[in-house]
Amino acid sequence: MPVGPAPSLCRWGPHLPAPPPPAAQARQPLAPAMGLLSDPHCRRALSRLVLRLNTPLCTLSYVAGLGWFLALAFQPLAPRTYMSENAMGSTMVEEQFLFGERALSYAREFAGHKKKAGGMPVAWLEKTMWNLGLEVHRQPFSRTLPFPDETRERYMVKGTNVYGILRAPRAASTESLVLSVPCSEGPHNNQAVGLMLALASYFRGQIYWAKDIIFLVNEHDLLGMEAWLEAYHDVNITEMQSSGTLGRAGAIQAAISLELSSDVVTSFDVAVEGLNGQLPNLDLLNLFHAFCQKNGLLCTIQGKLQRSDWDSLPAYAHSLQTLLLMVLAQASGRPRGDHGLFLRYHIEAITLRGINSFRQYKYDMTTVGKTLEGMFRKLNNLLERLHQSYFFYLLPSLSRFVSIGVYMPAFGFLILVLVLKALDLWMKLSKCETGSAERLWDGDHATGEESRPGLLVLVPPLLICHAAGLALYFLPVLGQHVATQHFPVSESEAVVLTVIAIYVAGMALPHNTHRVLAGGGSDRSWMTLKLLALLYLAVQLGCLALLNFSLGFLLAATMVPAAAAVRPTGPKVLLAALLVLATPAVTLLLGIFLQRELVEAPAAVAEGWQLFLAAVAEGLLHHHLYGSLLFPFLALCVYPCWLLLWNVLFWK
Repeated sequence: MPVGPAPSLCRWGPHLPAPPPPAAQARQPLAPAMGLLSDPHCRRALSRLVLRLNTPLCTLSYVAGLGWFLALAFQPLAPRTYMSENAMGSTMVEEQFLFGERALSYAREFAGHKKKAGGMPVAWLEKTMWNLGLEVHRQPFSRTLPFPDETRERYMVKGTNVYGILRAPRAASTESLVLSVPCSEGPHNNQAVGLMLALASYFRGQIYWAKDIIFLVNEHDLLGMEAWLEAYHDVNITEMQSSGTLGRAGAIQAAISLELSSDVVTSFDVAVEGLNGQLPNLDLLNLFHAFCQKNGLLCTIQGKLQRSDWDSLPAYAHSLQTLLLMVLAQASGRPRGDHGLFLRYHIEAITLRGINSFRQYKYDMTTVGKTLEGMFRKLNNLLERLHQSYFFYLLPSLSRFVSIGVYMPAFGFLILVLVLKALDLWMKLSKCETGSAERLWDGDHATGEESRPGLLVLVPPLLICHAAGLALYFLPVLGQHVATQHFPVSESEAVVLTVIAIYVAGMALPHNTHRVLAGGGSDRSWMTLKLLALLYLAVQLGCLALLNFSLGFLLAATMVPAAAAVRPTGPKVLLAALLVLATPAVTLLLGIFLQRELVEAPAAVAEGWQLFLAAVAEGLLHHHLYGSLLFPFLALCVYPCWLLLWNVLFWK
């Protein structure tokens, strides 16, 4: 039987051309646009349009960015929170914690021994945890601060962490949970230690635990927590000296830090901001909120209680205040509790603070213990680390959130201003390159062909500005002893005053070294420098916003207008004042006043200045003690970039 040609399976028939592949179909709509860009007349018309409408487009983009951010507190942009992890999707567990009176008894006994010992009663804690059936360990540690911490009056810090491990009866020691309580000076946090011991006593009698539970009492707050975490994970990244940990449990899945200083509470405030603006998985926060609702506990965030009338204008103002407080707290890069150091090790953690205010409804230790029991029982059901919910978000309240896909356009509009200004400068420089006779600026007249220096003219300002940044980063701590020998100040005051002196002196550096080069004072030179500074600032803020949106947005909101407007011609005094107001130091000072206004505790000018000095000292300490990136980023990146803009202003 003869075999003929196979019939064509194409529905277009054997003689009709087949349709183009999908990739070609997707490229077809781009063909007219590419053709327009390849046409020199169209490119010239587009460049003229960008040059003519550059200032209105920049203004519109900046206003759109601020308006988008202010709109984040509205209900359509802030949906309700929801539980993404299936293992924690329901609060249907029967809490049976009834050891409230025992918790108060432990708290009184702990307070007595702490007062008698003049610090943390290590021996009593070890004995009590051992009697509860825990595996008890102690960890001595010490740390010499780079300069004295006058706020807490300490320089050579020595302390001891005590922790007990409840081994899981139903699984191997491969995973664990942490309940930590900082041992504070004075009567603070005694009830938190008592409640932790009562929970350990109750948990010891249960058989359903599939994860080890670590009950940790750390001394000296963040220093003790950092020492314990470094020893537990066998790393040393902050020069902490400790004897290491004698006992380990499994990989830590989640941690809760408890702060409680009264026998009854009216509400719980939850802190989520960690080191360098890191945030825990949103499901952990949702779990706390769900159990608070189940047990009738009032819960707040940033000290603000959420409102039920979301449609009213006062409710929007309340949500905006909460959102701004979170932005300011995250931008500081400072952990708002011991939980903030867990996040560095990819451990989801939050800090719970019990508040006893004037509200009528009070909750005893039994209710608080049931809430913590329910949270630990739900975390005990986890099959893997929390990962299904959001890690980047903003919170206008505990029941609503703003995801990264919603708040990032606000930052994008601000960065668009820098891109438009850079494009405008690039087009003008291109006209200079081709020898165009068009005017560079409105109102300016062509003065003939200028001498065109190379990129060598940019080297002196770049070197000087970054040398000032290096001096700002290294000299304050290294030169503190020299300053104390010649001036009647303490070490911490010397460090802060040196920072301010170098910061201000950077503006008086010889920024006119370019004039010794041929053509260094031309318009083309400062336009090239400003183009470089704009792109440099845009890249810095863009990378920063991916890690810490709040800090990136605040810096963009203050620096972008000045960066876009600065030029060596025009009202120099006005531009200089605008550029000074855009410096990161002024942003920090204004942020302090704004934060005090939002918490309804306005600060006077003198008090605000003292808070500013304390914030500078604390920023340096947090960098050297815990690895905070805020100070090195501002000193080595943002400050030199700002000096480049200052150089542009005084180019002529």
